[in-house]
Amino acid sequence: MTTPEPTVQPVRYTVTCLPEDDINSHVFAIDVVYRGTGRWAVQRGEHACLGADGEWAQGVKEYDRGDEWLNAHRFDLDTALKLAREAAPHVKVNGYTVADAIALYARDAKEA
Repeated sequence: MTTPEPTVQPVRYTVTCLPEDDINSHVFAIDVVYRGTGRWAVQRGEHACLGADGEWAQGVKEYDRGDEWLNAHRFDLDTALKLAREAAPHVKVNGYTVADAIALYARDAKEA
């Protein structure tokens, strides 16, 4: 018996407006995650999923959702990345906006 060749497939993209080396970049990030059969989810953390209507829904588990919900929250890759890019500038964390976080990063870089 011969061993089959391994396959490699990208399964996650991270979209953020903060610089990669910003310590807070990961908390302001939106992930585009592969969910199988050519469909991708747009997520904030493990608990929020972006819908086609631009609203964030709680819960990302496919097994507790019906087809209607899944069809509104799963996209082809181009659409998922577009939605993530549109949402990224509007992320808020503990009351801080992306603009606030960028300003803090710039201030810290200037002080260093």
